Amino acid sequence: MISLIDLKRQYTMLSNEINEAITEVLQSGQYILGPKVVEFEKRCSEYLNVKHCIGVGNGTDALVIALESMGVGNGDEVITTPFTFFATAEAIVRVGAKPVFVDIDPFSYNINPDEIEKKITPKTKAIIPVHIFGQVCDMDKILEIAKKYNLCVIEDACQAFGAEYNDKKAGTIGDVGCFSFFPTKNLGGFGDGGLIVTNDDEVAEKARMLRQHGSKKKYYNELIGFNSRLDEIQAAILLVKLKYIDDWNKRRSKIAQRYNQGLKLNGLITPAKTNNCERGHIYHLYVLQHERRDELIKYLSQKGIATGVYYPVPLHLTKALQFLGYNEGDFKVAEEVCRKSFAIPMFPELTEEEIEFIISSINEFGGSI
Repeated sequence: MISLIDLKRQYTMLSNEINEAITEVLQSGQYILGPKVVEFEKRCSEYLNVKHCIGVGNGTDALVIALESMGVGNGDEVITTPFTFFATAEAIVRVGAKPVFVDIDPFSYNINPDEIEKKITPKTKAIIPVHIFGQVCDMDKILEIAKKYNLCVIEDACQAFGAEYNDKKAGTIGDVGCFSFFPTKNLGGFGDGGLIVTNDDEVAEKARMLRQHGSKKKYYNELIGFNSRLDEIQAAILLVKLKYIDDWNKRRSKIAQRYNQGLKLNGLITPAKTNNCERGHIYHLYVLQHERRDELIKYLSQKGIATGVYYPVPLHLTKALQFLGYNEGDFKVAEEVCRKSFAIPMFPELTEEEIEFIISSINEFGGSI
């Protein structure tokens, strides 16, 4: 079976380095906010060219803490996309604000900036653009709107570590950026982990306090915060992997180019790259669309090829968010993409033979060619 992502291959390649890094942490006796977290934050600041990096427990916490650090709370509205993982909207609700959805662009699957202004009200406090599947949103338009209405921009870059836009890394373009190091991400740990990045000193200070029970100094709590700290072992593992992230992203791009060239199935829609920057799309996932998606998924499974549906339900139609009052048909593009889209294997260690087998299997579906 060709996995959607095979994490064991990457570990096998790096096992000596990773095992050594883990052993070093275990022998140090420093397991929480130790030197590996400090070093990882420093390396990320250098890589992303951003002033502050704050390691937290996971990507969801990164979003929650970023929102609270920017002063978003009860009664505020935050504009975002319905085509994303649940955590984006969940974080907004967690701080007492209301998610306000805007439909997506049919080509990039990112939030459609041309629809944002229609949803701005006196209660709007922030915009959360999600760089879905590793492609950066149209940030020029989003920042222009944010400036016009005095809104903060919190980038959900959880799927886009290493992606770029106009010579800036994803997550560093708005006021705050949030990353996830869930194992399947382009830069993934061996458990949960997250990162908040910003150039704002006050926001960074508050985020650091919030991740550790609202304190600057132990036992002297100034805020009601969280217990959300990047684990020392995860930081050690991520430090090893960070050295390879650009090479891995280049390999993902090369695989995507081969898929784009080779896939010829009638009616198949391949991912559009709308960002002209070389690394504007780093293909966290390679997502296709087809009218007969479910049949195609079943066919590929029989051929030994794993697939995944991202996402089967747009957020505005999820049970947990029914209280927002949205209905089917409110965001037609997102609903259509959810009905037709699916991901095929995408990870740097895919072999050329596997790539060609995946291409030929999809092309042969239904005897179309």
